Amino acid sequence: MTNVLSWEIRTLLTIIAIILTFYAYIPYIKGIRIGTIQPHVFSWIIWGVTTFIVFFAQVAGHGGVGSIPIGVSGIITILVAFFVYRKRGDIHITKSDWFFFGLALSSLPFWFYFSDPLAAVLVLSLADILGFIPTFRKGYILPNSEPLGFYLIFLFRNFLAMVALAEWNTTTLLFPGSAGIACVVFVVMVKIRKKKSESIRDSQPDKIPLI
Repeated sequence: MTNVLSWEIRTLLTIIAIILTFYAYIPYIKGIRIGTIQPHVFSWIIWGVTTFIVFFAQVAGHGGVGSIPIGVSGIITILVAFFVYRKRGDIHITKSDWFFFGLALSSLPFWFYFSDPLAAVLVLSLADILGFIPTFRKGYILPNSEPLGFYLIFLFRNFLAMVALAEWNTTTLLFPGSAGIACVVFVVMVKIRKKKSESIRDSQPDKIPLI
């Protein structure tokens, strides 16, 4: 389905989405460097790989100017993974983490074999969501280790990027849409965990909180 919005409007939305990307990432990277934010390194490695490949798949799927925010995000995501590794955040890597990483890489032969970027996007969207699992696990145990505003900004950024796409089809929409849904679920889960943690501290002020 062709986007009915004019090129000028789609370009403006793309610029706003890119600005939001930097607005979210700059304080996030700063938090990593000073130690107030401790992301799971493998989630970010997986997200970097998947985002980069999806960018090229969106271009192949005629995403147009609306694909650019995903490409910019891919570059910065790799940079975040580098900083996380350098600062030795949560670098505990499980066998399942390696599986998700391998699943992300497997999208490339899917793409080449089927000669269809949609095949790659389907695998990548699944790998991206599964790559969220290490962060979900850490957010559940340590709900104060991730800034929720970061994920809310990205939810809005993904919405703008989707609206700015030249073509609306499964290849161009699936990845940013599924990533946005994952952000919503993560934020809701962490908010619930924070409330539970606070209620435990309020009811047992003389005890060390479990979280």
